[in-house]
Formats: sequence, C-alpha cells, structure tokens
Amino acid sequence: MKYELEQMQKQQPCGGAIVNTSSINGLGGVRNAALYAMSKAGILALTKSAAQEYAANGIRVNALVAGGFDTEMLRNAVSQLVGDDPVKVQEAFKGYTAQVPAGRIGKPEEAAEAVFWLCSDAASYVTGQSMIVDGGLTAWAR
Repeated sequence: MKYELEQMQKQQPCGGAIVNTSSINGLGGVRNAALYAMSKAGILALTKSAAQEYAANGIRVNALVAGGFDTEMLRNAVSQLVGDDPVKVQEAFKGYTAQVPAGRIGKPEEAAEAVFWLCSDAASYVTGQSMIVDGGLTAWAR
C-alpha cells in the first residue's frame, strides 16, 4: 500500500482507490487462529487510518471483509481442520453453510464485484469503509 499511495500522489490528477482484503475473522477473533485474526484486524485499522490520512489527496482506502468463499484456501483450511476425509470435508461445509443466512458459500466473483464497486466512481464518497461480504454470517453481531 505504501507504493500505491506514493504513485497515486504523484500522478496527475492525484488520487485513486485502494481496496485491502481482510476477513470476518478480523472482526472479533477466531479460535485456534489468533495470528490470522490479528493480521486481518490490523488490515482494518490500517485501512481506516490511511483513509483519514489520504482522503484530502483524492485517495479512497476501503477494505473487503470476506466471509467464506469457494476458494482453494477455504477448502485447504477445512481439510486441515477435519482431515482429508472427503465425507468429513463435505459435512464441515454443510455445517458452515447452515450457519450462513444466505444458505450458501460465496462465489469468488461476488467478492470481486464488491471490490469493483468500491473502486468505481459510484463509490466516490466511500472511504474508510469495511465492507462485509459474508452472506449475512456476522449480521447478528453488527
């Protein structure tokens, strides 16, 4: 982000949009993954600080706070948690899906669409935002 900010301040016209990637685990922690949760919470604090520091330069800084998306990272994490048994992995995904009000795991394209919007002119007055995209999983806590 340091180099993005330097470039955005040098270019004419000055400005731009940055979207950092965090996780719902950074909103309140997660058992057995304290360092991961800490790093994701740090991204949110960095995003909010940079948004305040660079807004006057026309630079918007926001964060995608991702829930569960159908990615290799999620599949690997579940496999490590329950073992490589395909039946256990499938059961774990069913259990997770049952907790998500939307009733499913997100598609990577849905995360990309949120980022695309945050980078667009339609979001020109949005900075310092932590956009939670999680199918409603953390809605009860917000």
